Amino acid sequence: MSRFVTRAGIAFMQVLAIVPLSWTRALGAVLGWLLYVFVGSRRRVVQTNLQLCYPERSEAERRQLARQTFIHFAQAWLDRAWLWHAPRPWVQKRVRLIGAVNELAGNEATVIFLPHFVGLDAAWVGVALQMPRPSTTIYTDQSNKMVDRWILRGRRRFGNLRLFGRTDGVKPIVTALREGQPLYLLPDMDFGPEDSVFVPFYGLPTATVPSLSRFARLGRAKVVPLVPRLTPWGYDVEVLPAWESFPSSDMVADTAVMNDHLKAYIDTMPAQYYWVHKRFKTRPEGAPSFY
Repeated sequence: MSRFVTRAGIAFMQVLAIVPLSWTRALGAVLGWLLYVFVGSRRRVVQTNLQLCYPERSEAERRQLARQTFIHFAQAWLDRAWLWHAPRPWVQKRVRLIGAVNELAGNEATVIFLPHFVGLDAAWVGVALQMPRPSTTIYTDQSNKMVDRWILRGRRRFGNLRLFGRTDGVKPIVTALREGQPLYLLPDMDFGPEDSVFVPFYGLPTATVPSLSRFARLGRAKVVPLVPRLTPWGYDVEVLPAWESFPSSDMVADTAVMNDHLKAYIDTMPAQYYWVHKRFKTRPEGAPSFY
């Protein structure tokens, strides 16, 4: 039965790929509202995150922000239909790569800092459509193998994206980085206490993996942020200038700098960040759980 449901879901996304974008976004708005209403456990996670990060906002403002978060989350999920299945010219029209695009040209060792905004999948596409340079990332397999294959096909659709598993170790990733293959890193989630350091994020000590600093240092690479923004016409994927004086010799200080930058990016569009994740799940020893 699960295989049938999975096949039906993928078929639905293939059909959805050819409908007008306004219809997809309207469907996403309805789906997001339903998720907000009926998935209470995840709604409480979002509300807790927003209360911790935006205590200065009123409860009504945070409720509205939570609802909008679910809507953008659902819209971006359904947008994978056309990102992965629509004709290439449609995708090219809807996804714009803007900003300091020249940062991704050439063969200089580059780590791309790609935070968990809802437009994450549009970010891969935006770069791949305009920059055919081979790239790499670290990928965690999905438990549903059919879904796993679908996601991999979608993310590799327009570019030469090489995937490393978390068990592959650091060496092959660093080798590829030094050979000029940009490394996409998404280190802004709670991966547990192992290999994490506690640095401030919205003023709270937050378990954060220092991989951005580590790989930039090992690969002798610059760090270029990539910030995707969901828009009425599709997505703007903004390439920001490479960070100056990064990495330093202090991995913990570098990770705190990363979180400072991330906060600044989130504050420009807080409803488009992945607040459904328990970002503050890992707490310092003896500290009570927020969730």
